[in-house]
Amino acid sequence: MFPSLSLLLLPLLLTTTLAQNLTDNQISQVRSNLQQSAQQSWELGTEAEALTELDYPSLSVFSPLSLPPPTFFTSSPPSEVLSIAASVVHSRPAGPGPLIPADGAVGDPASIGVSVLLANYSHTPGGNFSAAAQAQLDYLLLAAPRSSSGAISHRADQVQLWADFVYMAPPFIAYYGAVTQNQTLLALAYEQISLYRQALRDSSGLWRHITLGSGVDDGHWATGNGWAAAGCLRVAMTIYFSGFGGEMGNEVNDLVAWAGEIVNAVWPYQQPNGTLLNYVDDPSSFADSSSTALLASVSFRLATLPSSLRSFHTIPSALRAQTLINSAGLSTDGWLQPVVDPYDYPLRGTKSPEGQAFVLLLQAAYSEWSAQGEQGESAARAVVGSGGVGWGNVVGLLIALLVGVC
Repeated sequence: MFPSLSLLLLPLLLTTTLAQNLTDNQISQVRSNLQQSAQQSWELGTEAEALTELDYPSLSVFSPLSLPPPTFFTSSPPSEVLSIAASVVHSRPAGPGPLIPADGAVGDPASIGVSVLLANYSHTPGGNFSAAAQAQLDYLLLAAPRSSSGAISHRADQVQLWADFVYMAPPFIAYYGAVTQNQTLLALAYEQISLYRQALRDSSGLWRHITLGSGVDDGHWATGNGWAAAGCLRVAMTIYFSGFGGEMGNEVNDLVAWAGEIVNAVWPYQQPNGTLLNYVDDPSSFADSSSTALLASVSFRLATLPSSLRSFHTIPSALRAQTLINSAGLSTDGWLQPVVDPYDYPLRGTKSPEGQAFVLLLQAAYSEWSAQGEQGESAARAVVGSGGVGWGNVVGLLIALLVGVC
C-alpha cells in the first residue's frame, strides 16, 4: 500500500518541491545578511564564490565561458565580487605572505584568491592584484608547513589537515594555473586534494574533519564533507575548461568521482524531514541547514556537469533538502536556521555567514539544473515508486512543508 500511495503523492510532492523556490525578496535578504556578516577570510572567499555562481554564472568555473576570464568588463562587471578582492588587497600590507596576514589558517585566505585573480585578469583598478595573488601562491607553495606526505597544512602554527582546506586553497591554485596556462599548478591542485583524501577519508566513504596535530576531530562533520565535495568539483571544472582538460581527463574523472563518493555516503543519513545532522552519522547531533544546503548544491552541480561526467541519482535527496530549506529553513528576515556555530563546529549557532553563502550556492546550482531541464527529476519518481525513498521520508517531507518542522 505505502509504495503505491507514495507514488500517487509524488507528483504533488515534486510540484511542491519545484514550486518551493526562493523568491527574489528572500534571495535579496540572504545576500544582504551575507554581505553584512562576512568578515573572516573563508567567509569572504565563500561569499565571492557564491555571488559569482549566482549572479555571474558565465564567470564561474562551472561555465565553459569562464576560462580565460574577460580581459576587460565592458558591461555588467561583477562589482560585488571585485569589491571583495579590492578591499582585501587594499588592506593587505605590501610584501610576501597571504592575502590576509595573521589569519592563523594557511588555507582560508587563499579562498579569496580566485576573485583577486579575476580582478587582476580583467584589469580592475584598485590594487596590485597581481602581486597579492603571487604572494598568496608563494606562501602556500613555499612557506606553509606540510605533512610528511606533502599535503599543505591548513593551519599555520602546526601541521594539521582539515577537510575545509579542499574548498579554500586548491581551487585558487587551479584557477591560477588556468589563467596562466600552467599545467603544473593544475596538477598540484589535484595532488593536494588527493593527499587530503588519503588522510581524511575512511572506510565509510565519509571524510573525517581534522587529522594530525592537536585538536584532532575524527567525526564526520557534515560541513567538512560539503567543503571537500564542493572543492573537488570546482577544481575538476577548472581543469576541464582550462585547455588542459583533454590531457588531464583522469584527474577530472577522479575529482568528480570523489565528490560523488562523498554525497553518496552522506545522503543515506538524511533525516525524514530532509535535513542532515551536524555530524552526519551521529544520532545525538543536531539538525544543520548549513551543511544540508552546501551538500544539496553539490548534488545539483553533479547533475549539470558536462554529459560524460553527470550523475543524477542523488537528486531526490537534494530536492528534499532544498524544499526543506526554502520552505522552512529561512527566518522572516532571511537568516538560515538552524545552523552550526561556524566558529565552534560541535555547537549549534544562531547565525552563519557561510550558511548564507551556501543558500546562494544551492540557489545557483538548482537554477542551472532547472534551466537544463531538471534532468534526474524522473529518478525521484522511480525511487519513490519502488519504495526506495521510504514512507518515513514522504511523511517527513509533507510534515515539513505543512508545519515547517526543522
